[in-house]
Amino acid sequence: MPIKCENVTKSFGQVQALKGVSITFEEGKIYGLLGRNGAGKSTLLNILTGRIFADSGSVTVDGEPAIENDRAQSKIFLMSEKTLHPDAMKVREAFRWAKAFYPDFDEDYAMNLAGDFALNTGAKIAGLSTGYHSIFKLILALSVNVPYVLLDEPILGLDANHRELFYKRLLEKYAEEPFAVVLSTHLIEEVASLVEDVVIIKEGQVLRQESRDSLLSQGYTVSGGAAAVETYIQGRSVLGVDSLGGLRTAYVLGQPDKSAGSAQDLEFGPMDLQKLFIQLTNS
Repeated sequence: MPIKCENVTKSFGQVQALKGVSITFEEGKIYGLLGRNGAGKSTLLNILTGRIFADSGSVTVDGEPAIENDRAQSKIFLMSEKTLHPDAMKVREAFRWAKAFYPDFDEDYAMNLAGDFALNTGAKIAGLSTGYHSIFKLILALSVNVPYVLLDEPILGLDANHRELFYKRLLEKYAEEPFAVVLSTHLIEEVASLVEDVVIIKEGQVLRQESRDSLLSQGYTVSGGAAAVETYIQGRSVLGVDSLGGLRTAYVLGQPDKSAGSAQDLEFGPMDLQKLFIQLTNS
């Protein structure tokens, strides 16, 4: 059974953050929730977890209403920018308290992860650096053992080594027992190989929701000299064009036509998720 969000709207004053959003997140999949700043991603995740209320529409978890329903919400964990731990609480104390709210929280696993990331479990949470604060929250998210884990900008402040370690541990955990992961991130290139389904939100509306492979199979890139590329793309469905000096790269919907007159001077390649996202949300 999934999380279902149906026709959800939300406004903050004159700003309409979500406009009739309908999305389904199924168990056992890794989703990429993609959108530019202000697209409504965080608002959506906060509505799913009951931190804020929608103006209209409905959210269900495994068929049950999600709002003010402890049983439904116990199946979801949201890692967001803020934590609500007391300033004086230490990391290891937070691990112990987590089990009170999430009975399947694996404290031993959390402590092992802390060792992997060199997180001092005796440190106060309020005193952690930005990167280690993110690591602390990621360890909680990987240890709660709930069906739905929502990660809002999870790798904020992490260096390349720690990001790589997080992706590795996430995939190990997922392979052991699949659960739903929703990754909301701006580092699309890094997560492109992890995600199975992609949800693109633009200005509070769902632009696309489909599998990554299906989305990328709908187009291709064509690169080469400016004149040859311009000749080739005439009459084709073009999402956008990048220029660098005398070179052009076009992002084209459909299948490549390598028999075209100018094709011999061109290079064809697969669509890139980050580039596709940029072109879709710019257009």
